[in-house]
Amino acid sequence: MSQGEKDAALLFGLVMMFQTAAMQHMGKLKNPATDKIERDLDQAQFAIDTLDMLMAKTKGNLSDEEERFMKTVVKELKLNFVDEMGKAEKSTESKEPT
Repeated sequence: MSQGEKDAALLFGLVMMFQTAAMQHMGKLKNPATDKIERDLDQAQFAIDTLDMLMAKTKGNLSDEEERFMKTVVKELKLNFVDEMGKAEKSTESKEPT
């Protein structure tokens, strides 16, 4: 395996690690340590922001495939995050006294 191939594999792994963390924090995946669905939208936002920063810092240094992959992952995470924020707002509204 060449160094370029190794670096690409490491990058894909890193992106997937943050993707999985964000999905777990949004309550879309079970936390494997507790085997429970847990939500921490602040931590999900941190993981998404980290991937955004990584994309900005590596701009111009990624292959087309790497760039497409990162953009797709970040887009998917942001759409899911907006969905979860909407659920959180509805939940808060339903608990408020009228």
